[in-house]
Amino acid sequence: MTIASKTGNNNIKNAIHQGLGAAWPICLGYVPIGLAFGVLAQKAGLNSLEIALMSILVFAGSSQFIAVSMLSAGASAAAIILTTFAVNLRHLLMSSSLAVFVTKATRKKITLFAYGVTDESFAVNHARFSKNAWDLNRALVVNHAANITWIASTIIGGFSGRFIPAGAFGIDYALIAMFICLLIFQLKGRLYVITAVIAGALAVALSLVIPGNSYIVIASILAATVGLGIRKWGKL
Repeated sequence: MTIASKTGNNNIKNAIHQGLGAAWPICLGYVPIGLAFGVLAQKAGLNSLEIALMSILVFAGSSQFIAVSMLSAGASAAAIILTTFAVNLRHLLMSSSLAVFVTKATRKKITLFAYGVTDESFAVNHARFSKNAWDLNRALVVNHAANITWIASTIIGGFSGRFIPAGAFGIDYALIAMFICLLIFQLKGRLYVITAVIAGALAVALSLVIPGNSYIVIASILAATVGLGIRKWGKL
């Protein structure tokens, strides 16, 4: 074996070791949420294959929870697609922030990297990229270790769901609890609180006059617009 090949193997091993070292907290957090999603998806009528495909093709926890909730409520395909699109728009901003660190990478690697970007992997990778102590190979390990953990957890949850009675262990409340937690983590100042209150109030009001679930998207867009206006002119 040549010195170059030994060096290459060592670099790969180091990338895997350091990537897994950064990814394990994400993986640990994904397991219970993935299991809960799998159970909820099974109760909503999805089989194990459909759950696996959703996790592989979408790989966005909050959007998957929303989609399952809307499926259970009988929402139309258009409403589900529009809602998940709006929720996932934040990935555009996250990917834009990460793009400056991978300008020399090949298109294939960037595509593979972009697929695995989530809120959690973005936070881990961006912090390390910013310190100039990270590279794309390590970031790919973070993304796809989390990806594999999520997919496996949701499949196991879906398989286990058939043995769990509806409503057992507070499973029916898991979706509500998750979104409450997501909301709480986003409240980083008065502007966020105001925007959240506006979104909630608008959603309740619009639900009384707009059939289906489209009021959720409308309320979110209006609240975000108001929040942007407050930030620009209200100095919050």
